[in-house]
Amino acid sequence: MTGFLGALSDAWAEIRVHKLRVLLSLIGIAVSVGALTAVVAISEYQRQFQAEQSDRWGGRVATLVVAASTGDGSPVDPDDFDARFSRVSERFGFSHTARIAQGIMMDAQLPEGITAVPARVMDPAFSQIHREQLLEGRWFLDTDVEALAPPVVITEALWDRLGRVPLAQHPTVVFGGPAGGTYQVIGIVPRQGFGDEELRVDLLYDAYRARVDALPPDAMTQYEVWVGAQQADEIGPVLAMDLRAGLPEGQTVSVSRTDWAAQSGAMDVQATFEMITGGIAALILALGALSLINVQLVAMRQRVREIGVRRAFGASSGRVFFAVFLESLVATTVAGVIGIAIVVAVLRSDWVVTSMFYGIQDVPPFPMRAALVGLVASVIVGAVSGFIPALVALRVKVIDAIRF
Repeated sequence: MTGFLGALSDAWAEIRVHKLRVLLSLIGIAVSVGALTAVVAISEYQRQFQAEQSDRWGGRVATLVVAASTGDGSPVDPDDFDARFSRVSERFGFSHTARIAQGIMMDAQLPEGITAVPARVMDPAFSQIHREQLLEGRWFLDTDVEALAPPVVITEALWDRLGRVPLAQHPTVVFGGPAGGTYQVIGIVPRQGFGDEELRVDLLYDAYRARVDALPPDAMTQYEVWVGAQQADEIGPVLAMDLRAGLPEGQTVSVSRTDWAAQSGAMDVQATFEMITGGIAALILALGALSLINVQLVAMRQRVREIGVRRAFGASSGRVFFAVFLESLVATTVAGVIGIAIVVAVLRSDWVVTSMFYGIQDVPPFPMRAALVGLVASVIVGAVSGFIPALVALRVKVIDAIRF
């Protein structure tokens, strides 16, 4: 133990003496280790971002979708099935359940005239299940059913048609038809991509049903239930069996998962991203290690006399070997820690992460896996770049060193 501590002390002394040489040779290592750490950390943020984007389309993990249909294609009585679903779901105690009806058209009174606009009617839990984000405003609340002017969420393209009246001024839109009346705009859905000019309105399910006698025959209604990932496989078959019990003849009920985790190969893109970026970072790190080995070998030729004097005064081969070996190991470890610290300081800022992944909601903490990978990489690089020069120092003969 004393010999190891002595070798470690010698290594640190050499680093302090040759500050400039060590600094120049280790800048690349610090950058390389920092790049590797950043790649691993960014891959974790990318995984979260990809999961959230998938949640917006298929629902969070795990989302069960329940739909009723008939064999001859005739419509299912939505009120009858709604009562059936309510009775069955009460036994399970679901915390997040949403009814969604699509295929509904609303006649909106726009400045250029009356325009037929597609509509979705839904429960407030839909926005939580799908991580819906708004450009401005808010989503539906359970208390919105009691509002005098029913709330409506519209797309940004429709908001443009209405003159982009600020929500603080409580803009309204007038619809004709069976569910006609004045609706208050409470939220704006942002465009989903370049050229997105979709005109769509989202209405609160109970507020819409209070204005019409029945849903339109062409409306397609389904139920979404957000349950735990471990419970989905158990709840799905039981829920389907309970809903099918006592169904009218010719009707059937389907229960399926639509979230991304239920799709085969859902994380293949993420794995490919990690392999490519990880390979690039590893290549940068390898080039930095080769550069450091080259610098260490050149420096070793200049220290031949120093090593010879040490050997002449009784330094053992092991002491010389570990002094040179630990010099590189300590230096690269310190450089790696500095590189990791810089990356952690930068990526722990939510502003940086949200700028890189626009729209991410649940920013995860800095992954410890990234810091550990960077630290292990710096230790390995230090061990490899120190082992070869240490072998060269070990083979130096005292007489040759003195003559040098």
